[in-house]
Amino acid sequence: MKFQVNRDVFSEAVSFAVKLLPQRTTQPILSGVLLSAESGSLTLSSFDYEVSSQTEIVAEVEETGTALVSGRLLADIASRLPSAPVEFDTVEGRIIVRCGAARFTLLSMPVEEYPTLPQVSSTTGVLPAEEFAGAVSQVAVAASRDDVTPVITGVQLEVGDNQLSLVATDRYRVAIRTIDWDSGNAATAQGATALVPARTLAEIGRTFGHSGTVAVSIVRGEDRELIAFRADKRTVTSLLIKGNFPPVRRLFPDTVENYAVLNTADLVDAVRRVSLVLEREAALRFTFTTEGVTLEAAGSEQAQASETIDSLLHGEDTVVSLKPSFLLDGLGAVHSEYVRISFTKTENPNKPGPVLITSQSSKEQPGADDYKYLLQPNLLLR
Repeated sequence: MKFQVNRDVFSEAVSFAVKLLPQRTTQPILSGVLLSAESGSLTLSSFDYEVSSQTEIVAEVEETGTALVSGRLLADIASRLPSAPVEFDTVEGRIIVRCGAARFTLLSMPVEEYPTLPQVSSTTGVLPAEEFAGAVSQVAVAASRDDVTPVITGVQLEVGDNQLSLVATDRYRVAIRTIDWDSGNAATAQGATALVPARTLAEIGRTFGHSGTVAVSIVRGEDRELIAFRADKRTVTSLLIKGNFPPVRRLFPDTVENYAVLNTADLVDAVRRVSLVLEREAALRFTFTTEGVTLEAAGSEQAQASETIDSLLHGEDTVVSLKPSFLLDGLGAVHSEYVRISFTKTENPNKPGPVLITSQSSKEQPGADDYKYLLQPNLLLR
């Protein structure tokens, strides 16, 4: 195998290929990147049985062939090469990399032992890349990081009529965002679901955020269930999480009459200031009245804090206690100048229901996006 590629294009391609590889693997061969040189192109692939990445770039190929090399090492080298064309050559089980005056000799790993990457041909639907990336960033934050219950460490994708919903929960909060979705002529796509690991989906969202459109394929076969994302000659596949995602949609009320509208930035700043005196995992007390909202923190005998900011209250005075970090996650996902905090009810009048956070275009006008974030200090699901 012998080829020459543009330095910047190659570096970006290697970075993409290794981005989803685990830092440590029980099989060293899975830490490799597979290079396949064909007429006029170079394909870089990585696969660890759960996630795969593949990208194709233009190359001047003198001799076709394949080679397998350590992914992290190749990425480190590619990012530090001088500004000059990169030349690759394989000689007796070694890979020679030349760029300007720099020269590297790398050990080639056995290609024949590398697993076959999953192949996906059909497309379930297409969605706008920028909206998809934004939706993932809004929702993935609510997914659980506790691997004890794998089913809630993922983001549930639910295909509807010309819409795709992303749903995540960690039992303390639930986030939902709906975006446009084009399933073409695939009538069977409606009603399809896919539970994707949140960490993987977050990286996919960042990777394809500027790609125009992203093609999505949900594949359910006898041996595996996976999802694929394709754009700009790049493909990422991920195994789906098996199990039943909790029915969290029923937790959202149809209407809420009691709510407050606040400036998002003012509320974020106040929460960060007042929570400075809190001990870890403690909650802030919020008192909503017609005069505004007062935040109170009782950290210890040595430190307390309070602050009052403007708010527009609709309905009766309300007092709730919310975990600052969870609240800030929701506020950070509301991409609007104002935020609406709605207060739901429970059968117990002494126990407030979950708080519903949505975007607000102005003090009077609800937001245009379909983002909802439900938060309660206690468990939402039992």
